[in-house]
Amino acid sequence: MPGATAVGITFDAGVLLASEKRVAFGNFVVNKNTKKTFLITDRVGAACAGMIADMEVLARQVSALAKIRKLETRREVAPNSVAKLMSVIMFERRYFPLLTQVIVGGVGQETKIYTLDPLGSLLPDVYAAVGTGAELALGVLDASFQEKMTEEKAKELAIRSIKSSIQRDSSSGDGIDVLSITKKGKTEDSINF
Repeated sequence: MPGATAVGITFDAGVLLASEKRVAFGNFVVNKNTKKTFLITDRVGAACAGMIADMEVLARQVSALAKIRKLETRREVAPNSVAKLMSVIMFERRYFPLLTQVIVGGVGQETKIYTLDPLGSLLPDVYAAVGTGAELALGVLDASFQEKMTEEKAKELAIRSIKSSIQRDSSSGDGIDVLSITKKGKTEDSINF
């Protein structure tokens, strides 16, 4: 499975999802500018590590099903519903799994981050990291995360945690994509270095 680093952090007004841009298979760097953050609905996003193509298929499928659900119920689909739907789809494909680790986060009644493995295990949290650089990123997140941070502090923490994994994980690097989702809307930023 290709390596990567992606993090998700809750803050006072929403969630922040960030990932680095490198796609590497073993010692071979395939691409240096791949987007690994996805907007699923207007209020829910995802970040991934692993097979990007599998995540793109999953994101499109879940996004389409969420749009249908929104039309049926005439209200926004909650982040936990999107995460559960993604979990069910991944579990249904357990014999031919989608080889991706996913962080889903969004704003609704409550702000949460959900981590999914390739078989669909669903774990709620206030911050998370996935991929080959997750241990290094979690070291920074564990030491610096605070409840109800501002968006600026959450962004700075996400960038710092991914930079720490880039320094030691050869499968991570080449810049950082940041997706921030609040009740006011979404913002996307790309940091190249």
